[in-house]
Amino acid sequence: MPVRRRLLAAAVTAALALGAQAVPAAAGAAPAAEVSRDVTVPAFYTPPATLPEADGALVRTEPLRLALSLPSLGGPLPGKATRLMYKSTDSTGEPVAVTGAYIEPAADWRGGGPRPLVAVAPGTMGQGDQCAASMGLEHPLKIDGDTVSVGYEDLSVYRLLARGIAVVVTDYVGLGATDRLHTYVNRVDGAHAVLDAVRAARALDGASVTADSPVGLFGYSQGGGATAAAAELQPAYAPDVRLAGTYSGAPPADLTEVTEAIDGSDLAGALGWSLNGFLQTEPSLRPIAERYLSDAGREALEDLATRCVGDALFAYGSARSTAWTTTGQSVGDIIAAEPALQDFLAEQRIGARKPSGPVRVATGVNDDLVPHAQSRRMAVDWCRLGGNVTYAPVILPDVGRGLLNHFGPLLGDQGDAIAWLTDRLSGDPAASNCRALPLLP
Repeated sequence: MPVRRRLLAAAVTAALALGAQAVPAAAGAAPAAEVSRDVTVPAFYTPPATLPEADGALVRTEPLRLALSLPSLGGPLPGKATRLMYKSTDSTGEPVAVTGAYIEPAADWRGGGPRPLVAVAPGTMGQGDQCAASMGLEHPLKIDGDTVSVGYEDLSVYRLLARGIAVVVTDYVGLGATDRLHTYVNRVDGAHAVLDAVRAARALDGASVTADSPVGLFGYSQGGGATAAAAELQPAYAPDVRLAGTYSGAPPADLTEVTEAIDGSDLAGALGWSLNGFLQTEPSLRPIAERYLSDAGREALEDLATRCVGDALFAYGSARSTAWTTTGQSVGDIIAAEPALQDFLAEQRIGARKPSGPVRVATGVNDDLVPHAQSRRMAVDWCRLGGNVTYAPVILPDVGRGLLNHFGPLLGDQGDAIAWLTDRLSGDPAASNCRALPLLP
C-alpha cells in the first residue's frame, strides 16, 4: 500500500486523525515518488525535511512541459514553464512546502511599465496529489485508473499569457506536495499560498517579473475564495506584494451556507474534502467527528482524500451526508448543533476585513452551488468597510443543474474579468460601484 494511503488508513482507524502528517524525507535523501490512485506523483512533489525560513523562498524548481505549446523562433508559445516548490506558512503558523508553476510568456506586454504578474488560484481540483493544477498544465485531461483530472484552469492561464502577462499558479497547501492533505477552502492557507506564489515567481532566475511588476490575483470558486482572502490578508502577511487588482469569482465566503448547498449536489464530494481539511487544521474537532461519523462516512472521507473533481463527480454526485452519520443528521444539522463547528466556520468567513487594492467580485445570480447570496454579501461587507469594489452580477438563465449554474459564469464572465484585471495592471484606476450595489441583483 502506498505511504500516503497507509497514513490515511491508520489515521481513520485512530480516531479520524486524517490530518496526520507524513514523515518527511530524511535530510539529504533523494525524494521518492508517491502513487495516488494508480497515478505516480513525480518525486519533485515530495518536500524535503527542512524548508527555508523566508515565506515565498524557492525550495526547488525544474522545467515543466506545457501540453499545449508550439515551437517558435523566439521560444515556445505561449511561454516557458517552470515547476516550483516554495515555502509558505499555514494557518497554524507552521512552515509548509507548496508547489505550483510559473510561466514566462512569449508575448510582449503592451501595457505601460514593467511586465505584470498574475497569481492564478485554481478552482476545485480535488484532494489527491495527482489533481494539482501544475500537473494539469502538463496533462490537461488525465484519465488513469480510478482518477479523472481536468486542468480547466489552463484556459484562464493561456488567456493571460496571450496578453503578455506572466502567470504563477499555486497548487495550494497539500495539493501536489505529498506530505499532508490538501486543506480545501481553508481561508488562511489559501491566501498565504497565493501571496507566497508571487514572491516565489519574483525570486525565480530568468523570470522577467521583479518587485516593481504590478501584481494581480485571479480566481474562481475555490480560487475566488483564496484570492479574496489574500486581498484581505495581504497588508499584514505580505506587505511587499502590492496588489494592483484582485478578481474573485463565485467566492465561497460563508462555508456554512456553502455546506448546505453542496450537500446532495453534483459536487457533494467537496463536502468530504472540506471535512478532511478541517480535521487536519483543527484537531480539537476530531472528537465531534468521532461522535457523528459512521463507518460509511469514514470510508467516504478516506476515499475522497485521493480523488480529483472529475472522478468525484461520478462517484459522489448527489450523495447526501445523512448517509455518512450515525444519527442520520446532515452535516449542516450537525453544524447547527455544535458551537465548536460554528465558531470554526465563522473564523473561515471572508468579508470581515477590508481588501487591499481594487477588487472585482463576480457571481452568477442563479448560482446555487456556491450560493449567489453569500458571495454578494461579501461584496456588500467589503463596501461597508470602505473597499474599492466592482460588483458584477452574472445574469445567465437557471438551467436547473447546480454544477452548470456554477460553471456557466466561470466561462461567461472570464473575458470581462481578464479585461478588468488587465486595465488594473496597466495602471488604469478602478471605479467602485458600491453605491449602485443595492440596485443590483
